[in-house]
Amino acid sequence: MKRGATRREFLCGLSVVGAAACLSQSEESTQASASSSGLERRRFGKTDMQVAILGFGGAEIGYEQAEAATVDKLLGAALDGGLNVVDTAECYRESEVLIGNAIAHRRKEFFLFTKCGHTSEPPKQGPDWSKQGVLQSIERSLKRLKTDVIDLVQLHSCSLAELQKGECIEGLELARKQGKTRYIGYSGDSLAAKWAIESGRFDSLQTSINIADQECLELTLPLARAKGMGVIAKRPIANAAWRYDEQPSNDYHVEYWKRLSELKYDFASGERRNDPGPDGAAGVAMRFTATQPGVSVLIVGTTKPTRWAQNSELLRAGALPREQVEAIRARWKAVARPEWVGQT
Repeated sequence: MKRGATRREFLCGLSVVGAAACLSQSEESTQASASSSGLERRRFGKTDMQVAILGFGGAEIGYEQAEAATVDKLLGAALDGGLNVVDTAECYRESEVLIGNAIAHRRKEFFLFTKCGHTSEPPKQGPDWSKQGVLQSIERSLKRLKTDVIDLVQLHSCSLAELQKGECIEGLELARKQGKTRYIGYSGDSLAAKWAIESGRFDSLQTSINIADQECLELTLPLARAKGMGVIAKRPIANAAWRYDEQPSNDYHVEYWKRLSELKYDFASGERRNDPGPDGAAGVAMRFTATQPGVSVLIVGTTKPTRWAQNSELLRAGALPREQVEAIRARWKAVARPEWVGQT
């Protein structure tokens, strides 16, 4: 993340190192299938989408100001390798534009997810949760992504108070009625996410799920699963905060670094934290997230054209052993503080 960037700019779980997903041990695996590339696909809630477990998150290409040629190569190779979920947002700077320019001509090959409610365009910049603001945000995304319809539009981490007002949801519902999006979702955490699930008005939930952020595993994920919602896991490798020997200066990584310093997982300490294989920190962290019942797809961002293939290769390690999953959960329950809530 670049110095001087605001936390709002990075509210969607930008990943800066590669990692991989794995086969689920949950009952959802009975609904899974494998693509010709060998990448597992899972049913996305009650929708008609079968999604590759490893998706692409578009925040990093936007905030790191990736070159168009790099994005073309990256996404082209990823689609060739089995990627079929691309997740972005209007406020990720030029991410939507880069994605639209790179792969709009391959639109039938992937499901396109974006998020609304913020704008980086003058004269008004920042959040706008009014019904009209949401509709205008979606219109801008359609143009930037060069598509006539988006598969999933999500409210971008708006507060519980805004959800309860209802205008932003009405805007999403109208966009769906108008055929601008096929499905609608909520991206956020904690009590706001819980309210969104219980409202019954959303098709999906995007929320933080990782070794340093497990509130959702009891608070929201079981509810979303019971409702038949598609679940997108953001921040699946906890911002790779284990990389730092000392507290990082960038506040985007600080909270998870503090938590990991107390959790002291063996796989995220010492030499193992640098192990690029499936039993290293990134591999275990991603596999832990992918194993959670109800999770449909994990989004990972990168600006490296070869990273997505490397992540896919790690899938061959299979599911994280149940005893290791249970050990991570037990450690969390023993150490986690009440204020360790989901990170937006």
